[in-house]
Amino acid sequence: MRHVTSFRSVFPIRAAALFLFAAVLTVGAMTGRAGAADAGGLVNALTSQLGVTKPQAEGGAGALFNLAKQRMAPEQFGQVQSQVPGIDGLMGTASSASSSKGQAESGGLAGMATGALGSVGGGGAAGGLGALAPLAGSFSSLGMSPDMAGKFLPVVMEYLNSSGGGGAAGLLKSALAG
Repeated sequence: MRHVTSFRSVFPIRAAALFLFAAVLTVGAMTGRAGAADAGGLVNALTSQLGVTKPQAEGGAGALFNLAKQRMAPEQFGQVQSQVPGIDGLMGTASSASSSKGQAESGGLAGMATGALGSVGGGGAAGGLGALAPLAGSFSSLGMSPDMAGKFLPVVMEYLNSSGGGGAAGLLKSALAG
């Protein structure tokens, strides 16, 4: 004898499975965007104080944090990381922006901007950017002038100080200000 399954007994199980699948996809998609959204306070400060777009604020802040991570001991950068919600999302935004545009321009516009910064201000001064000169290519790929890197740092420092991360602000400043 063959077992016959009625539509009424199968439908609720399939509907529940479909609902669960949709919920998992929705949560997965939201977590990818959550990083930059979590850093909303910092991004808002950058956009309002510097007049940059949200993608420029996210990419520029991420580039600053990526450079800081390269220059800081892991435990020091961990202190900065703990003070900026969504920092990983910002750093990922900067990495994807520089890899998508920067790779194609490494010898082009970004390279010229870095070279110009190195020649202005007598070599090591890099046009007033000093230790921030490596950010010139990232900022150019985001559609900003390289000197904006020097304007981002004080806003990020102010954000860290106002959010109770004065110690982290000091560590970041020593890593990036040269």
